[in-house]
Amino acid sequence: MTEQGNRKSSNHWKSSLGFVAAAAGSAVGLGNIWKFPYIAGQNGGGTFVLFYLLCIAILGIPIMIAEVMLGRTTQSSPLRAFQRLSTRNSGWQFVGLLGIFAGILILSYYSIVAGWGLHYLFLSLVGGFPQDNNPQAYTDLFDSLVQSARLNIWWHSVFMAITTCVVLRGIRGGIERFANWGMLALFILLGMLAIYASTLSGFVPAVKFLFAFSENFTWTSALEALGHAFFSLSLGIGVMLTYGSYLQRHDDVVGTSIAIAIADTVVAIGACLVLFPIAFSVGLEPSAGPGLIFINIPLALLQLPFGRIGLLVFFLLLLLAALTSAISLLEMAVAFLIDSLSWSRSVAGFTMAIFIYLLGIPSAISGGTGFFGAGLKQSLGMTWFEGADYLASNWLLPLGGIGISLFVGWQLNSHQRLNEFSNNSRIGSLAWLYSSWLLIIRWLSPIVITIIMLHNLGVF
Repeated sequence: MTEQGNRKSSNHWKSSLGFVAAAAGSAVGLGNIWKFPYIAGQNGGGTFVLFYLLCIAILGIPIMIAEVMLGRTTQSSPLRAFQRLSTRNSGWQFVGLLGIFAGILILSYYSIVAGWGLHYLFLSLVGGFPQDNNPQAYTDLFDSLVQSARLNIWWHSVFMAITTCVVLRGIRGGIERFANWGMLALFILLGMLAIYASTLSGFVPAVKFLFAFSENFTWTSALEALGHAFFSLSLGIGVMLTYGSYLQRHDDVVGTSIAIAIADTVVAIGACLVLFPIAFSVGLEPSAGPGLIFINIPLALLQLPFGRIGLLVFFLLLLLAALTSAISLLEMAVAFLIDSLSWSRSVAGFTMAIFIYLLGIPSAISGGTGFFGAGLKQSLGMTWFEGADYLASNWLLPLGGIGISLFVGWQLNSHQRLNEFSNNSRIGSLAWLYSSWLLIIRWLSPIVITIIMLHNLGVF
């Protein structure tokens, strides 16, 4: 049975809560856990957090509303959505294609990082961590994993298999059910870790580090906050458009978009209140990226009471965050094949999963001395893995966000845009809110995203 045109009820979310859980799961990814805590602490603490919340409100939520609106309006995947709404100028279809390509590329290397989490979850279960407290031993453990093609390919295979199984079960039976239970489990695990962290000696210093106002907040800090607010919510690649296409016509776009942003922000700040106390309790400085969660956190937790249990809970949390994001990326690509080629979900799912899996192999072996690793590093300055991340983060996502903002703000029929914004929404029916949103989408969002893009590219 194909899933196109006027979708049957089984191809819609069973409830608005299911949509919020799935979309929040997409937004809540590894970046919330390994990036936000570091950049918040290093860029002014409380000042950064307040400015970040402002960025979510004035940049993140308006673009999310625009994406979800396009999906609900067309009941289609990204490419088909732009095809249906851009009959006068077919060039807008490029925005949909760009998002699909970005999602496929991101999942191909995101799966490798998620595989690292699976490996560390396995080590937590079998007690495979170094027995001493030597930081170099934990660094060597992580380096050996990154450099091991065999381990990377194995865990990449396992993670993609889990992700594919969920997507193949469809919207209600697979994605929504997993999101409902997965996000509940994620918040429970995060709460357990936060309670544990609050009992540690490093909790008070961590709170001061995170929330104390400082003079470290600069123009660069503002750009960091703007950039993370945009990337954290899975904007610019069509994931929210795809998930929005499974909404019923009467569902509230504005209210649910706000709920998704709140859930994502709660997890980001909650991660800070977990990771920093753990690191500070054993005298470690927080770092950014994989080093935080694969080196410092295991090293710290295994020196603390009940640390082995805490480590197991932490990597379960990490796996859930990675899975909910990966599922949304694969679903977007699968929906593209279903809508464009009228394939069944099983054929589209297996085909796209295999393609993304194969595309991820070069990233899996990028830590070695071969062509995709040291070879490209020597000739181009970055490995295949690093190049894929650079292309997606610095080009594809910003261009997608700009395209969606301009399309909804200037090309979408004004009467249709107003109706979709206010449809069954108490908040969306406020005239001043619609006017403010339209101003942001038309002018502020494209300008700000362009500035972020130029900053990330090193222009200033």
